[in-house]
Amino acid sequence: MHSEEIEIRTGGREAVRDLRDECQRFLSSAGAGDGLLNVWVPHATAGLAIIETGAGSDDDLLTALRDLLPGDDRWRHRHGSPGHGRDHVVPAFVPPYATIPVLGGRMALGTWQSVCLVDTNVDNPVRKVRLSFLHG
Repeated sequence: MHSEEIEIRTGGREAVRDLRDECQRFLSSAGAGDGLLNVWVPHATAGLAIIETGAGSDDDLLTALRDLLPGDDRWRHRHGSPGHGRDHVVPAFVPPYATIPVLGGRMALGTWQSVCLVDTNVDNPVRKVRLSFLHG
């Protein structure tokens, strides 16, 4: 297995960050053929989604999370920015892992699919993402 941790800067705002290029660079450096790419976010307030980006779906996802998990004072977990407790619930809806088939060194994603980091925690502008390739 080949594994590497990368750093992603999301800034001090909610973000859906496309990781497709970073994943493909990793697969190339790993000499990937056929196998599985596992993407893991070792954070309690971020997740991964496989969605279309650039056509508004990324913003729609953040809007849906705001509607579903409002950033108000209802949360028992209260350190950080107001409403930060919701950020700790996000990974229950947007899991911190994704596994993607790799064929011939390329992710077997659909035409419009991207692997995306979903980060609603404005208190943590830098995230780590672990990429692991398991040869088939």
